[in-house]
Amino acid sequence: MNSESNGVKVWQWVVGVIILILVVVLGIYLFSGSSSAPQAVTTPTETETTPTSTVSANNGIVIADQFPGNIVYVSSVQLAAPGFVVIMANNAGKPGAVIGSKAFPKGINPGQINLTKSMVDGGVYYAALFSDTAGTGVYSASADKAVVDAKGTPIMKIFHASSNIPETKG
Repeated sequence: MNSESNGVKVWQWVVGVIILILVVVLGIYLFSGSSSAPQAVTTPTETETTPTSTVSANNGIVIADQFPGNIVYVSSVQLAAPGFVVIMANNAGKPGAVIGSKAFPKGINPGQINLTKSMVDGGVYYAALFSDTAGTGVYSASADKAVVDAKGTPIMKIFHASSNIPETKG
């Protein structure tokens, strides 16, 4: 009887350990899943800014520093409605003269913008989003309005022209 008693105790112990492991794994899964879910959710009114992008609701721009020249390469522009990316020169730390613009459709798109004046090495430039308020498909400083974030701030990205940018391939 002693061996049967020990066999039952070992069996009960093994089952107990398996149940304990399942409870711990399930608890970790549930608690880690619930704590990460709110971090992944963003609301349409939040503005998200990273060193290479500016995003607000369904509008944003991703642009890296550029080599000097007369073309600006836009990694991605996201627009809730058709609009423009407008490139402006620096004017004492603020956006100045428009040196290029390009129309983009609704959605997420890459693109390149030809400039009327070349960027110079060490120069500071601004890429801003404008809505096609006039509906012409051609940027008009007097008719088209800046796309703004939830706080009413124009969506704009500052970038630099530099001949010392590491070239990335691929």
